[in-house]
Amino acid sequence: MEHESREGSPERWTRIDSDFVSGKSRCAGWLYLPEAEELPPVVVMAHGFAAERTFGLEPFAERFAAAGLAVFLFDYRCFGDSEGQPRNLVDPFRHLADWRAAIAHVRGMDRVDSNRLGLWGTSFSGGHVIVTAARDGNVRAVSSQVPFVDPVSTFRRVGLAHVLRGSSLALRDLLRAATGRRPLYVPVVAEPGTFATMNTPESLPGYSALVPGGATWRNECPARILLTMSFYRPMGAARKVRCPALVVLAEQDSLIDARAVERTAARMQHARLVRLPVGHFDVYSGAIFERLVVEQIRFFNRHLA
Repeated sequence: MEHESREGSPERWTRIDSDFVSGKSRCAGWLYLPEAEELPPVVVMAHGFAAERTFGLEPFAERFAAAGLAVFLFDYRCFGDSEGQPRNLVDPFRHLADWRAAIAHVRGMDRVDSNRLGLWGTSFSGGHVIVTAARDGNVRAVSSQVPFVDPVSTFRRVGLAHVLRGSSLALRDLLRAATGRRPLYVPVVAEPGTFATMNTPESLPGYSALVPGGATWRNECPARILLTMSFYRPMGAARKVRCPALVVLAEQDSLIDARAVERTAARMQHARLVRLPVGHFDVYSGAIFERLVVEQIRFFNRHLA
């Protein structure tokens, strides 16, 4: 069901609720429509690791809409306003299914030109859009921002002790799931020296800055992801991406290995790599956001025209 949820802004766009079903769960989506365009091209967006659509993605969507691009921004199952249990379950393979369902939903709309469809992802979803574009030959353009592309290189950055402890907790969580018990939760982010899925010096302040005031989000996710992500390697799909791609690399990223991102971009046939001397979480605000959003608008306007 769609209904009006926001009036036109000074930039002349509207946002309406537009939910869809993935698996057996309702996923919450927002459709941003530029008022000046009758059938605008559309960009599908979702967030990264354990994050919700309200965590710093609305400014990107609003700027895209103000520039004449429709945007469909959604929450994965188990996150935000979407249904699904257990809450905050991070599973890249379920996420990919949610991306497919979201794209199918957008292609059924009569208010956008779904033949001119692009994908935008960041961090964990930066990998998702690579895999999705490799599997869907009708995607016209992909923007992949500070993407997770290779588990091995990420594990090297966090260290062997972190990997071993994470694997142990993941196995315990999977055993609890198999026996119908409550998940074993671990923190998503924490200070260095405290175990979490992300505990580099930039992780807690960077991630926390994205969470809006009053959010009910809990800083936890089922531990099984610490094992599941070992089998998820978006870099392996890069050669099958046929459409133009804009890949953003953060040179001071403490979570993503720059060389892995470089190799991934090099494998794509029509990729442009943008290198920035910043950390993983610096892309969501300030001057870096301003530079990126302008570059991404130009990229989508060029390839979705």
